Amino acid sequence: MLSAASAFLIPPAEQTKEVLPVEQFQPRSMLHVHETKVERAAYPVIDMHTHITFAGGLEGPGEIRFAASAEECLAVMDRKNIRTMVNLTGGYGANLQQAIDKLQTAHPGRFIVFTEPAWSKAADADYPRVQADLIEDAHKRGAKGLKILKTLGLYLRENVTTGKLVRIDDRRFDLMWEAVGALNMPVAIHSSDPEAFFLPIDRYNERWEELHAHPDWSFYGKDFPSNRELQEARRNIMRRHPRTQFICLHVADSEDLAYVSECLDEHKNMHVEIAARIGELGRQPRTAYQFIEKYQDRLMFGTDAIPHGTQTPQQVFNDQLYEIYYRFLETRDEYFDYAPAPVPPQGRWRIYGIGLPDQILKKVYYQNAERLLGLSA
Repeated sequence: MLSAASAFLIPPAEQTKEVLPVEQFQPRSMLHVHETKVERAAYPVIDMHTHITFAGGLEGPGEIRFAASAEECLAVMDRKNIRTMVNLTGGYGANLQQAIDKLQTAHPGRFIVFTEPAWSKAADADYPRVQADLIEDAHKRGAKGLKILKTLGLYLRENVTTGKLVRIDDRRFDLMWEAVGALNMPVAIHSSDPEAFFLPIDRYNERWEELHAHPDWSFYGKDFPSNRELQEARRNIMRRHPRTQFICLHVADSEDLAYVSECLDEHKNMHVEIAARIGELGRQPRTAYQFIEKYQDRLMFGTDAIPHGTQTPQQVFNDQLYEIYYRFLETRDEYFDYAPAPVPPQGRWRIYGIGLPDQILKKVYYQNAERLLGLSA
């Protein structure tokens, strides 16, 4: 019979009768803490970051796809006190017109549509002027802003799909930034991803499960810039185009709020929104509260919601998603899930509510977005 001491010398695999795959591990918290169900936001909400339509990519505009009908969206919106959804991925040209007609025009005040660049034309010699003209055209059609996916900086290459990666601060886009600034169209820009996406997918990576499930999300070991390089390139365009208003999506860099504070202090044309990042904000609740309190006039509500999406449960457009956001912002509940999913999709942690006061809640939920988009109260 083995002694207790010698048992420690036996390899773990031999000590354990059954090995549980981490994908099947769904621990239930034994904490007995207060749980608040917030079914409706305390004030009307403008969701600054949603994807109702998808209108092509690097290969060209293609045919626009609607992830949900306006009626499907409105049902959730009415239940959850969502006044307006901002559909960022409206494309350009004919695709943009379809998105505007079916959403913004058909349901005034309930939907807003942004345009996107024509990435497939970026290698053309006359691209700077063509893109500036497309911005003018989008504005005439009714687009309220410009959306920049992380395509710029992480996917767009010199020959569109091949060659060297195009930098975010490449000069060929200067006319585009100036055009949107002159038309008072804010730029919603996504320039990087969580820092772990740029690190090895190993046992030290806190997002191992997420990257193991989606290895194509990793930017490690290739010719990609680092997270900080991407952030600094975005700062360059904010410096060069001070009259253009930039909404840095996903809190710009939600894992380093000290750095984001530095950026906000320097760039007065910079704003942030919280889409798909309450999982990061909610595990640093005191720091997050101080950050939002300090920048309460430049921070907006967003979810990155995708109707009928399944790969990213922290972005699925449904009642439960909004209830989690409202709970995070309005209560001081402890240790709750940041996504409506049996397994935390981004990392195995839980979050804490920050309980914002009414004055700040109103700004985050709708007042700051109203001002930036030029909407009436």
